[in-house]
Order: sequence, then structure tokens, then C-alpha cells
Amino acid sequence: MIICLDVGNTNIKFAIYNGEELKLSFRVATEHKKTSDEYGGQLLSILSTNGISVSDIEGGIISSVVPPLDYTLERMCRNYLKIKPLMLGAGLKTGLNLRVDNAREVGADRVVNNVAAVKKYGAPLIVIDFGTATTFNVINGNGEFIGGVIAPGIKGSLDSLVNGTAKLPRVEIERPERVIGTNTVTNMQSGIVYGFAGLVEYLVKKIKKEIKADKVTTVATGGFSEVIAKEISCIDEVDKLLTLEGLRYLYYLNTEVKQ
Repeated sequence: MIICLDVGNTNIKFAIYNGEELKLSFRVATEHKKTSDEYGGQLLSILSTNGISVSDIEGGIISSVVPPLDYTLERMCRNYLKIKPLMLGAGLKTGLNLRVDNAREVGADRVVNNVAAVKKYGAPLIVIDFGTATTFNVINGNGEFIGGVIAPGIKGSLDSLVNGTAKLPRVEIERPERVIGTNTVTNMQSGIVYGFAGLVEYLVKKIKKEIKADKVTTVATGGFSEVIAKEISCIDEVDKLLTLEGLRYLYYLNTEVKQ
């Protein structure tokens, strides 16, 4: 078995794979001040609850957009799982050609998502990740990453709205029955859900026009992908495990272990 960690600004996603089989996936909050021992204790408790032995985990890989946690989580793997995890970064094979101005600026999560999407769905592609930020990743017909768009995240936009006003409440991010809200809560839900649906639809349309491809598959991942995908027709696939599956693929690509 291997362990995959996707370290984001809001959550850390974990997955345990036995070859191609997903045995367990879960997420914990990203906390910069938490120690390797605290993360390790939390991990061991979850593994034990789900009947997975630490001795069964033979390797691991970490993708991170939170550099201060890189050492903490690598140390956690060393001390509690007795493995040295691969770290996604310079020197790790991905098979993805980055045709952008500065390849080092491309976040690890975007690289992993693009690698997984090309492997699963072919090219050309638009990969949309509804995470802390909403990222649009564009893959041309040759399977090359040629750039994209970074927009505000759904939860972050709602937090900004609530924190920047005196009377607006915190609401659940869910689809209201009508666009025209009849109270404060449905007004806000409409702005968030339908507003982001409109943003996605418009940007996908503009991207498709620029890359001039006959058929482009649009794949959505991330926490709010299903909410938005239900409102628009331009999203072809919703794949919430895309990042973790990409990490699994990259682990085996960079080791001699057979799947």
C-alpha cells in the first residue's frame, strides 16, 4: 500500500491505495502550527479505526502548496510510517510539458491534476479545480499545459463577503430554488452558486475559443465541483479524486515498484 497527501491551503487530503484500489480517503484541516507528532497521532488513529496497519504502507508521495508544512509532513511519514515520501517538485518525473513563462510558478496541485486528467480523459482538456482558489488549467491537443486562469475560490469569496459586512450572516453553500432570492440567505446563496456558475461558463467558452479545438473535455474537481456542475452544461466530468489519483500515478512513475 502507499499513502498520498495533497496539501492545500484549507485542507490536507489523504488517500491509501493498494495498487489501483482506493482503500481509504479522508481530509483534515491545514494547520500551520500543528507538529509532526500531532499530525502523526491523528493519522494513526484514523488508520487504526479503518483497520489499516502502518506496516502495510510501503511508500508515499506528497504534493504541497504550503511550503511551511513540507518538512512537518515529511517528518511525520518518516517517524510514524517509517517511509521516506516522494515530494512533488524539481527532479520528479511527471511526463507533463509546461509551456508557460515560468514553469516553477505552476502549483504542485495543478501539475498533479493535469497529469491525472490527461491520463484518464486524453487531450485537449480544461481542468477546473474548485479549491481555495478556482483554477482553470488548459491542456492542448498535444497534452501540454499551456496556461490557465486563477479566480477567487467559492468559500473564500463567501468569507470575504461575510467578514467585510456588518449584517450578512454565514450561510451554507447550496443551490437556492430561484435566482431571485426572497431573503438575505437565499440572496447570498444565489450570488455565490449562480454567480460562480456564470463565471465558469463564460471562462470555459472563452478558453475554447482561444485554443481552437473541435472537441475539448472539461473536467471539474474539488469540494464544490458538483454544486457548480449541476448548474451548467459545459462541464463534462466531475472527478473529486483526480488529485489523489494523479499522485498515485506519479508515485509509480517515479519508483520501480509495480502497480
